[in-house]
Amino acid sequence: MALRRGSGGKVARTVTSCRSCLAWGLTYCQDFCEACYRFAGRDQLAGGTCGACGRQQPRKRGYCRLCWCQAALERPSGPGTPLAPYVAEVRHQQLFLAGMQQRRAAPRAFPRRYGVKGRPRKPPPPVTARPRSGWMQPTLVDGLPRQFRYGQVDLRRGPAADNPWLAWALHLAHAMAEARGFDPVVRRALNRTLVMLLADHADGQLLSASQVYPMLLARGTSITHTTQILQAMGIFVDDWPATFEVWLEGKLDGLAPGIRAETSRWARVLHDGGPRTRARDEKTVRGYLWAVRPALLAWSVGHDHLREITREDVLAHVEALHGQQRQTTLVALRSVFAWAKKTGVIFRDPAAPIRVGRLDWPVWQPLAPEQIAQTLQAATTPQARLLVALAAVHAARTSAARSLRLDDVDLSNRRLTIAGRPRPLDELTYRVLLQWLDHRRRRWPNTANPHLLVSARTAVGLGPVSHPWANRILRGLPATLERLRIDRQLEEALTHRADPLHLAMVFDLDESTAIRYAASARQLLQPPHEGDPVASVPTQGSTRDNASDEHSGSR
Repeated sequence: MALRRGSGGKVARTVTSCRSCLAWGLTYCQDFCEACYRFAGRDQLAGGTCGACGRQQPRKRGYCRLCWCQAALERPSGPGTPLAPYVAEVRHQQLFLAGMQQRRAAPRAFPRRYGVKGRPRKPPPPVTARPRSGWMQPTLVDGLPRQFRYGQVDLRRGPAADNPWLAWALHLAHAMAEARGFDPVVRRALNRTLVMLLADHADGQLLSASQVYPMLLARGTSITHTTQILQAMGIFVDDWPATFEVWLEGKLDGLAPGIRAETSRWARVLHDGGPRTRARDEKTVRGYLWAVRPALLAWSVGHDHLREITREDVLAHVEALHGQQRQTTLVALRSVFAWAKKTGVIFRDPAAPIRVGRLDWPVWQPLAPEQIAQTLQAATTPQARLLVALAAVHAARTSAARSLRLDDVDLSNRRLTIAGRPRPLDELTYRVLLQWLDHRRRRWPNTANPHLLVSARTAVGLGPVSHPWANRILRGLPATLERLRIDRQLEEALTHRADPLHLAMVFDLDESTAIRYAASARQLLQPPHEGDPVASVPTQGSTRDNASDEHSGSR
């Protein structure tokens, strides 16, 4: 039965009586409650006469959902008993409210393991070492796909398979779980994965990433933990393609063969480095390729190689660009042609005579009180309040806040070390920090992560939280973490009469960045009638451009 959808692809909802189970509550289009909507629409059940109540309704094995619910109420033995013998005997209906039916799990067949009167805690796996290598049968054909099966092994009730490699892996997994404070669910998932991979493992076999990763992704198991165990055992081969290589191949689609080959060489030299060439950050390489790709696509229509590109072609492309986009594109094109000239790919650099120019940086504007109020209203969790305090009070970058460790916090002396620079701990940050530490201790009491900020994903590891996780709380608001940091430094410049030396000393800024803040504060402090009418009007710059510009001038 096909169910209609409302405008925009969303299912229309209202409050009325369900036409299938007669329950009163929130219903979807055609007046079906959520349970009946899924009962009929998801399984594509055919309508017909119900064998118990005789109504024309979507049926499962000959009976409508209302009769199945009544049979679940009438069976005397409770959950876990088949409903088929009781649904045929339904002769009356007990009405109910929609959404109030909850599945009850079957009673436990055995007591809980860790209860006072339950079963004793299962002992840890025996301490084992690397199995001794003896005679082994060489593989007849390499590269054949392997079949991984979990089988009937249940580590909660019985021992694992008698395999020395599996015993060693389980011992390493137990040591990792104890050192990092894994949750029991994470422990059991890791053990099941190791049993599935190593139950039939023989000496001399290697597990490749192309064989293991698809299976781990399908099961939702942690790739990092499994890979670390296999690497410690020395039986893992990483043949998985790098993320940058996959991304690069996608960005080179559509280019002429000659231009594609040389652009690929240039991007890899930037990323990996080469003779007399230092490796660049991956974000820089991605930004350069994003900037030059429109030009390369346009030139691939009438040209086959970079040698055919002239100065007029470069000027024709950048004429339609303005501001920061034009500057970034010219810098990236100069990098491409400079590398091609250096390696002998082209005879003359067409972008060398073109001057990039210098942009006039916009004047930073202070945040409005209502913008800051929106941010404070959105910061409802302990980690959100801590990030806002670090950015708004101490002008800490998001990367610096993510890199903070527990050793950087000195509560007794009221000191906080941010990016290697100790700072006094004010009362507001001190209270927010205590709230977060208390939440961290209650939420993840056994974590071994040394970072101050942890999440559900990083609590079982040793790395910092991700950048999207830190910025998710203020996404879409005008006062983001980066904007709060800029506003704090601008406020300090306005308070101390635009002194760049004071800014460089307080926030450990580069001299060029401190001069930019001082120039912005000087223009904001200058009365409009005492200067140039045009120059005295501040301009509003975007947060992303300000942040990227400041990255190039700060330490």
